Amino acid sequence: MMMSSKLRGLASDLISLPMPTIAAITGHASAAGMAFALCHDYVIMRRDRGFLYMSELDIGLVVPALFVALLECKIGSPKVRRDVVLTAAKLTAEMAVEKGIVDMVGGSAEETVEAAVRLGEEMFKRKWDGQVYAKNRMVVMGKVLDELGFDGTVEEENGKGIGSKL
Repeated sequence: MMMSSKLRGLASDLISLPMPTIAAITGHASAAGMAFALCHDYVIMRRDRGFLYMSELDIGLVVPALFVALLECKIGSPKVRRDVVLTAAKLTAEMAVEKGIVDMVGGSAEETVEAAVRLGEEMFKRKWDGQVYAKNRMVVMGKVLDELGFDGTVEEENGKGIGSKL
């Protein structure tokens, strides 16, 4: 339960962070690791090592509703979502790009991180208003926030705004 609480808090913080977020996956990302990656705006995955994997079916667990909400927001195809959850598909970087889960494939671990940094630098040059960016992300990720129990109206009325704790 503690891990679930911490992951939920981290997901909420990432979604309300007033800047673009980029996950650089340099190895395996399974279960909560995959969910954590999907909380980001962009995902770059190393080509030669690792896979994305919702392992719950293989280990006898029910996929948490938060993970399902993330999958619904981030994976457009119902067939791909089905395969991720109901076949416990292990996806390589190339497979994940083909299925629209990952945005870009990197080379080595170092090259993957470098690609993420370059993307971040390009995003920074856009000089977007961070609060507007966060609010737009919150609209896009509304189903996830609903699952997290986040009410932006209530948060703003209580003086908490939409600011991330990160």
